[in-house]
Amino acid sequence: MSEISNLQKARAAYQPKLPKALQGPVKVVEGAATQSVGNQAEIKELFPNTYGMPVVEFAEGGEAVAAEFNVGIILSGGQAPGGHNVISGLYDGVKSVNPANKLYGFLMGPGGLVDHKYIEFTDELIDAYRNTGGFDIIGSGRTKLEKESQFESGIEILRELGIKALVIIGGDDSNTNACVLAEYYAAKNYGVQVIGCPKTIDGDLKNDQIETSFGFDTACKTYSELIGNIERDCNSARKYWHFIKLMGRSASHIALECALQTQPNACIISEEVEANNMSLDDVVEYIAKIVAKRAEAGKNFGTVLIPEGLIEFIPAIKKLIAELNEVLVDPATGEMREFASKDEQVAFVKGNIAAENLAILESLPKDVERQLCLDRDPHGNVQVSLIETEKLLSAMVAKKLAAWKAEGKYSGKFSAQHHFFSYEGRCAAPSNYDADYCFSLGYNASRLIAAGKTGYMSVIKNTTAPAAEWIAGGVPITMMMNLERRNGAMKPVIRKALVELDGAPFKFFASKREEWAEQTAYVYPGPIQYWGPSEVCDQTTKTLALEHTK
Repeated sequence: MSEISNLQKARAAYQPKLPKALQGPVKVVEGAATQSVGNQAEIKELFPNTYGMPVVEFAEGGEAVAAEFNVGIILSGGQAPGGHNVISGLYDGVKSVNPANKLYGFLMGPGGLVDHKYIEFTDELIDAYRNTGGFDIIGSGRTKLEKESQFESGIEILRELGIKALVIIGGDDSNTNACVLAEYYAAKNYGVQVIGCPKTIDGDLKNDQIETSFGFDTACKTYSELIGNIERDCNSARKYWHFIKLMGRSASHIALECALQTQPNACIISEEVEANNMSLDDVVEYIAKIVAKRAEAGKNFGTVLIPEGLIEFIPAIKKLIAELNEVLVDPATGEMREFASKDEQVAFVKGNIAAENLAILESLPKDVERQLCLDRDPHGNVQVSLIETEKLLSAMVAKKLAAWKAEGKYSGKFSAQHHFFSYEGRCAAPSNYDADYCFSLGYNASRLIAAGKTGYMSVIKNTTAPAAEWIAGGVPITMMMNLERRNGAMKPVIRKALVELDGAPFKFFASKREEWAEQTAYVYPGPIQYWGPSEVCDQTTKTLALEHTK
């Protein structure tokens, strides 16, 4: 490991807080049987050994146990602040059950399990990474665990190391894979438990049981600091409109949270665009009207927040992308088609989609057209982060304003600057909230393992209260699943959580946005605070606070 900074040395001394129920021996309190959020019959048939299990909570007062078990852990998918604390929490929890227990980390994601690449964690190694950002302690990867050959390769190394349970830290796709793996090992009676942990800065892995995914708090505070800095510059120079794209392919939680923290002049919420059946031109006109209104008051400057996945939520383009995803999959293999060249792929797409969708595709700028036809991530999704939506929108706004100026409807000045905040937030040092939350998630996972559970997600609830009052337990992953069309076939996946337009966070934003559009009501949150008054360093996200307001 590289030399440790003074901040890291000081931060290592921070002792994350635990729910009271996890501070000693626990007893398991089981609820009623559960069912999946959708497609109950199909999901039950696919997961007969892990379907219908009860939600569990841990309470104080259980008997101390000294169970012997080794545990493996995998970091899967994109990085999120707090991952190292999940590992340190799991390590401390495993050792508290029995000091002889061992924790192994599989290197560079699920591929480490398949390829038998791992390390054993030690006190020295864990102590060097407590309360730090990133996933660099063992690395992460995006290998999908979905084939029987992978499962069987995994069981070989698990048996060799005497591993009783595997903890997978990931988002909705990774935890879907965890659920599939838990079912497979249960069906084979292999005696290996699988536990998931909810990770994604996008905030779209949440439901009635999962209040928030870890990393969301820190990432939003990091982005909001940067947005606040830009707003202050914007209000100082008073000559630029800043178009700021933010992470969030499948939902607008980050954009909404950052808007609540910084009060920009405009923030587009993808879910609202879809609900109102807005076209790309409708979105452009909405922004242009705000620009023109501020120009009338002599304010030729402002800030606009744009969610990364906006393009996929515009109904006409969403329909186009759905067909593109279909034609790019070979029905015989279920895999992406291969082409000799990019031009051949574009030509194939244009020759095999409906005329209505072809017209939409060809109406877009050429670079966007090619990106929609070509780029896919490992799950077959359009790589919307590569589409420079912020530049596309500002160019279209400029064109509309020029047309209005020619008609005598606009007399202001418009000059744009562009930003995309993504990697800046994924590996930030975790906030106090994420440091505590993640440590609790990991420690809690050790208790789920000791209780013999498999196919469960580690969950910590009531997190707007002091940490001692947090509720620890587990939720069957099958409870969160439904069937969705992926790569041309219906597959079981965890349902993503979108911004709820009737939810308190969005309603509060909607009640304020006209005021923020006309006024310069910027808020400058400043850097993440680790030490100081509780109202500064221990606050939750605005989203979570509003959702829990009675």
